[in-house]
Order: sequence, then structure tokens, then C-alpha cells
Amino acid sequence: MKLFDARLRNMSEKHADLVRRYELWRTVIEFLAALLFVIGSVLFFFDSLVFAGTWLFLLGSLLFGVRPTIRLLLELHLTRLPVPQEFRPYGAEPETQS
Repeated sequence: MKLFDARLRNMSEKHADLVRRYELWRTVIEFLAALLFVIGSVLFFFDSLVFAGTWLFLLGSLLFGVRPTIRLLLELHLTRLPVPQEFRPYGAEPETQS
């Protein structure tokens, strides 16, 4: 199987559970990033808190950068899971783990 093959997401219960766990972490990261941006935006209304707001923007930006990293890690992890026999093309041999 190849990266970003949507069929991998439901190949087995193990595949689906892995997707659920990664999506949970991705959602938590997105929520935290958005929260940091909102708080940082409010801090920009006060001259004395602009420095802190800038740091929150930076942290939020870094978290938004983690999103595609989590997606890529999920895809790499999915390709390493064994594919059940019923989902393999006719005549295909089981993949060996190296």
C-alpha cells in the first residue's frame, strides 16, 4: 500500500483504531493552537502584553506546523500495519516485515 491511500484507514479494526487515536491528537493540537492565537490576539489590545501575545502567536504557529507532521506519521504508521488477507489483491502474497 502507498502513502495517503484512503483504503488503509478501514482495512481492519486496528487500522481504524489507529486513525481514531491520531485524529484525537491532531484535534487536541488544533484546539490548543487556535486557543493560543485567540489569547494572543486579546493580548495585543494591551501595549504591556504585546510581547506575551507575540510568544503565544509563535507557539500557536508551531502547533499548526505539528498538524501535518501528525498526518504524515499516521500515514507512515498505517503503511506498516499488516493488511488482512481479505483486502489483498487476488494472488498477492502477505507482506513480510523487515
